[in-house]
Amino acid sequence: MSQINFTLNYDEVVDLFLKEKNEAFAYLMEKILNAFLLAESEEQIGAGKYERNEKRSDYRNGTRGRPLVTRIGKLILKIPRHRNVPLSTILFDQYQRNEAALITTMMEMVVQGVSTRKVTNVVEELCGTSFSKSTVSELCKALDENITAFQTRTLEDPYPFLIVDAKYFKVRENHRIVSKAFMVAMGITEDGRREIIGFGTYDNESEATWKEFFISLKERGLNPNMVTSDAHQGLLAALKEVYPEVPWQRCQVHFLKNIMKETPKKEQEGLRTELREMFTAKTIEAARKRRDEIINDYKDVAPKAMEKLELNFEEAMTVMLLPESMRTPLRTTNYVERENGELGRRSDVIRIFPNVNSLTRLMGAVLIDRHDIMSTRNALFSKEKYIQAIKETKPKLIRIAYEQVSLLKAS
Repeated sequence: MSQINFTLNYDEVVDLFLKEKNEAFAYLMEKILNAFLLAESEEQIGAGKYERNEKRSDYRNGTRGRPLVTRIGKLILKIPRHRNVPLSTILFDQYQRNEAALITTMMEMVVQGVSTRKVTNVVEELCGTSFSKSTVSELCKALDENITAFQTRTLEDPYPFLIVDAKYFKVRENHRIVSKAFMVAMGITEDGRREIIGFGTYDNESEATWKEFFISLKERGLNPNMVTSDAHQGLLAALKEVYPEVPWQRCQVHFLKNIMKETPKKEQEGLRTELREMFTAKTIEAARKRRDEIINDYKDVAPKAMEKLELNFEEAMTVMLLPESMRTPLRTTNYVERENGELGRRSDVIRIFPNVNSLTRLMGAVLIDRHDIMSTRNALFSKEKYIQAIKETKPKLIRIAYEQVSLLKAS
């Protein structure tokens, strides 16, 4: 590829130091990406600006602005125009997949006669008014192949830690509007990288549907050492049937909320602070001691809350078997819930999906893009740290898993 060059003059450098951090990064990223686009343009044309040579295959024709939404803000990129053949760039591949899934879903709504005026206006602006059901079908088919390939890929890398959750979306089915559960699985690799390893649309969150989801992950090669989730009974029963040797970590955020529901309002602030101190104790012995102190202090003013704390404490502290530096990302479902929040934002314009396939298609496209973004983020822990930890704790994790199976059967 052609060499990428960009320059900053003195005033620009001074201005960068005066900007907020994200604003400064956005400015630099915009400069870098525009330089990247220019280099791609020169490579495709075969010549630099005003350069004359025998390899030139086209000529420039100005630029056009295009927004790109990133984690550090919206960037305005200058896309080089070519006189004959449009610029082919890899820069927008992820953006286009996500965008295509959204537009295709809106097109489905239009051809099925279930779109809102807002959706119809957007589709007509982007696609015109003359497209057929067969056109939409072909677009869906092309996207579905991409989504299915990602959704069913073999999980070749080990994922010792699994975080799962579900989010509900409204879908049209048999002339009715129903809620569907969209399940998401995030795996964490031995070297601390987060990846989206599974997703799917189901009628509900029952033991049967969660079992189907876990079996699909297992058949693709997943064999985790610990699973973090909320306390959904169907999920837990399915997990223990498919992975009886895998211990469960109850999401501490959900557990805290459940305790707060049973606590008088005037006691909540103090209790919440003390519970967080308990969750972040350095050892399980210190956490148990703190639990006993909390129960003794609040048993008269919040008896039901303390009963819940005593009954479910151990399942919320499985993560304490791991080194302190590895616990934070595994003690809650926060990472997956952030992805669910992104799914919710992307579905706002749709509100009611025209069918189940459109839900899986759009949410799958969003998750694939999020998966790609995660690959650029810092690792949560090192592989060396993981290997040392699992060597010391594997037998204890298996023992806890079987204890949880026994308790589940007894209940």
